[in-house]
Amino acid sequence: MTLNKAVLTYPKGFPQMLKMSEGEFVEELRFLAAAKMYELGKLTAGKAAQLSEMKRLDFLYRLGTIGVPAINLRDEEVDAEIQAAQDLAR
Repeated sequence: MTLNKAVLTYPKGFPQMLKMSEGEFVEELRFLAAAKMYELGKLTAGKAAQLSEMKRLDFLYRLGTIGVPAINLRDEEVDAEIQAAQDLAR
């Protein structure tokens, strides 16, 4: 897989201000960006996990630590799932 690189500029000392190493700060930024894109429905869980360089289940588990639901269905998808479950129950 070919990878692209994004550059983010931030003030010197930012990671230390947050009590993080440079590596932890970069990892956190990557995760939070992926989590937000997942929350907005722009990425699937698999693609968001790939962006955050995590395994899919680890990504989904970590979402809970920032208050993002692991199941990210739109209203019409919820309605369709409920209808499918009701149809199966008959």
